[in-house]
Amino acid sequence: MRFRLLTLLLATTLTGCGYHQAGSATHIPANVRTLAVPIFPTNPQAYHTEMAFTQATIRELNTRTQFHILNTDTDSADATLHGTILTQTIAPLTYDATTGQSSSYLVSITAKVVLTAHDGHILYRNDAILYREQFQSTQDLSGFIQEDGYAVKRVAREFAHAIVSDMLESF
Repeated sequence: MRFRLLTLLLATTLTGCGYHQAGSATHIPANVRTLAVPIFPTNPQAYHTEMAFTQATIRELNTRTQFHILNTDTDSADATLHGTILTQTIAPLTYDATTGQSSSYLVSITAKVVLTAHDGHILYRNDAILYREQFQSTQDLSGFIQEDGYAVKRVAREFAHAIVSDMLESF
């Protein structure tokens, strides 16, 4: 008798703890099957940042969802994910003590996303997403590789993973 009472008490306690089955807290209604993801416009003068963020988001959605993804802004989609790159800065982070030159940099990118249903209803919104990535500079000019583009791609992958996770599994 005590065991049944303890089991019943434990079951009622756990049902109110905020735990849920994966996918049950999604912002996206079940009737959304086609998702448009147009190229994210960018406010700063940055080279290919909009493409890196758009491609990473589309790749993440294709990998983790069953949605049919369109890479244009079309009325035939059930919902549209609009993103905007708001800011992008690259700042020196560390300096070489002997030369006085920067030895590493920090790229910071702020973006916003809005997921809107076909009828105009906002399903998901995040107006200030900030990601940072450190990268090293090359002192040897004969083997120089422009590293900031790779840092932006790493930021884009982290951004896409976080946004898709938040849209699918946020509490």
